[in-house]
Parts: sequence; structure tokens; C-alpha cells
Amino acid sequence: MKISKHLFSLFLVIFVACFAAVHAQEKHNMADGEIKKVNRENKKMTIKHGDIKSLDMPGMTMVFQIRDISLFETFKAGDKVKFVAEKLDGAFVVTNMQLAD
Repeated sequence: MKISKHLFSLFLVIFVACFAAVHAQEKHNMADGEIKKVNRENKKMTIKHGDIKSLDMPGMTMVFQIRDISLFETFKAGDKVKFVAEKLDGAFVVTNMQLAD
């Protein structure tokens, strides 16, 4: 199947626009936190965090599940982070994390 240059360009523009919109929304939903404890064996991190508006949750210290195990290679206790958490299958799960600026 051959795709015209015009159709490919249109697809690329739409893809970039969607990616930018998702990224902007995710950045808006990021909470500030500090990693207090890393439990790699049980795939969990304890994070002291500010309000998580997307979950209507006040600031506190709590344990989050980590499904992306690469986060254990990047982050350690004491790191100040920005993160996105979601309630998935009844558990609070970190779905994105980056070092705070």
C-alpha cells in the first residue's frame, strides 16, 4: 500500500497535535512530591505529596504502586519529583514521574 506524501504529512500533523495535547494535560495533572522510600521488591514507592487534583486527594504521605519498573533505575529516596497518579484496578499507581525542576 502506497501512502501519498500529502496523506503522510496530514497524519504526522495530527499525531503531533494529539501528542502535544496529551502531554500538556498530563503536565497539568502532575503533583509535587518527595520520594521517602523505595520498595523495589514489591514495586512500590512511598511519596510525600501535595494535593493531587485529578484524584481529589489532599497532600499526605502514602504508598503508590509502580508498574513501570524503569522508574526504580531513575529515582531514589530523597528525590523531589513531579508525578502523575491514577486509580487503576482499585490501586493508586504512578503512571509518570520526572525530577522536579
